[in-house]
Amino acid sequence: MAETATPPGIDIRPLDTVDEVHRASAVLAEVWGGDRGGMPPNLLRALAHSGNYAVGLYDGERMVGASVAFFAAPAARSMHSHITGVLPDHQSQGLGRVLKQHQREWALARDVGHITWTFDPLVARNAHFNLRVLGTRATEYLVNHYGPMDDGVNRGDETDRIMVSWALAAPPAPTPDDAAVVASVVVPHDIESLRRDSAVDAAAWRVRVRDELVAHLAAGLVIGGFDDERGYLLVRR
Repeated sequence: MAETATPPGIDIRPLDTVDEVHRASAVLAEVWGGDRGGMPPNLLRALAHSGNYAVGLYDGERMVGASVAFFAAPAARSMHSHITGVLPDHQSQGLGRVLKQHQREWALARDVGHITWTFDPLVARNAHFNLRVLGTRATEYLVNHYGPMDDGVNRGDETDRIMVSWALAAPPAPTPDDAAVVASVVVPHDIESLRRDSAVDAAAWRVRVRDELVAHLAAGLVIGGFDDERGYLLVRR
């Protein structure tokens, strides 16, 4: 992953105190539309205190983002990044990449070789960031992975997710050449706006993308990358 300079005034700090944990929980709740149950302070405190990755992203002294990951099997070599969020007024400034770079460096310093996480396959900007910018590899399609979620982002929708794996010391996985692409699955450019404007159309996209991807994966193809116009690019194993 190419080095990304931390913007002036931006800092990343561990969540060492109860006050910091409560502030981080509130920030993540704001990002996810007011759901304080997504990362409750008591769970966040337990994860931080037991040595997992739990940090706040600061602009000066104001916390504007947070990220939480915990060790996964095999515990000595893997982590799962559970949640990362940046407040709306600080989004689209490259701070997500700054957080991921920090998480990578933190993990490598502890001999962790892989980080996994999930993302909503309908969110094109996240697919672009995970598969094109970071060069992660998609490993699973998870149907309704979390079940119903009562937050401002996921409420009323099924929680399909794509699991990705980031090999921290390996070169980024390249976007496949056109000759290797067997099929593609398009996604909406802005599912967030579509959900606000037409829940019916958004739900139809969920089923369409799920059915197409699950069918391709069952046929032995794998998600090899993402293209902003064509969507997910399927290749042979």
